[in-house]
Amino acid sequence: MNNGSLLATYFRARRELIQPEDVGIPRETNRRVQGLRRQEVAALADISFDYYLRLEQGRHHQPSEQVLAALGRALLLDDDAMVYVYRLAHDTGRARLRPAPQSEGFDENVVRLLEHWSHTPAIIIDRNQDLIRSNRLALALGRGHLDPGCNLVMALFDPDVRSTIPNWTDAALQCLAALRFESDPFDPRLRDIVTTLSSRDADFVRMWARHDARPFMSGTIRTSVDDVGPIDLKFQNFAIPGHGGYTLRTYFGEPGTRGVKALADLARVVEHERPSIGVRSAPAPAPVEVVAAAS
Repeated sequence: MNNGSLLATYFRARRELIQPEDVGIPRETNRRVQGLRRQEVAALADISFDYYLRLEQGRHHQPSEQVLAALGRALLLDDDAMVYVYRLAHDTGRARLRPAPQSEGFDENVVRLLEHWSHTPAIIIDRNQDLIRSNRLALALGRGHLDPGCNLVMALFDPDVRSTIPNWTDAALQCLAALRFESDPFDPRLRDIVTTLSSRDADFVRMWARHDARPFMSGTIRTSVDDVGPIDLKFQNFAIPGHGGYTLRTYFGEPGTRGVKALADLARVVEHERPSIGVRSAPAPAPVEVVAAAS
């Protein structure tokens, strides 16, 4: 699969999500088409039907920015979605295998920062939301789900985790949109995640097929702490300069909530236990030679 095919798949998926009423087209009583017709999208974008058909068939790989902007308006794409569209349209289509994350690959100050945040759970994740590093408080908070080597997307679709999250559907859609936006569609690791979840979760298949793409900078998680029970925590993502594709995420409680006290109590427990390793990192994965795009 090349980038022309990825762009074609994206346009098809978004077209099927837009209803005629959304763009001012009256709905016929006997209409059976899911979403918009190709002719309707072409007319809304003021391009020829044949040209749009070639785009959806992956036979035109380099549409102009003017055409992409017109299609964005026709398909009601927001700014984040347009960033993703331009990336697909202008990329070379060549697989870009990033080097496996190595513990020595991070700036020493980043590692020290995680070690010094004894009262703030903090992790480092890559483009595929694989956990690369976690400080001691994050390890204690996550109870295995924030250990290096875990994947935040796969954890979200774990039935035990899923049952504890209010508004799970919204959280999953946001998480998958971020995965698609941040990841390299030709990365074998992304293909592995998509293939694994597709084989065991129908909700993942349905959500991934939407092709939502947007960054995920902040949000709320629900977790449980001993002697406290369920708590809600905020998280904030920070891109790590000079480490393309890696993100630092911190978790914190809103002032006056149980989350603040729970983190403080957990930090005291962690400090008294004083494990031998303050910041744990993931082992480097074995080299992968598969080249495929995650559709």
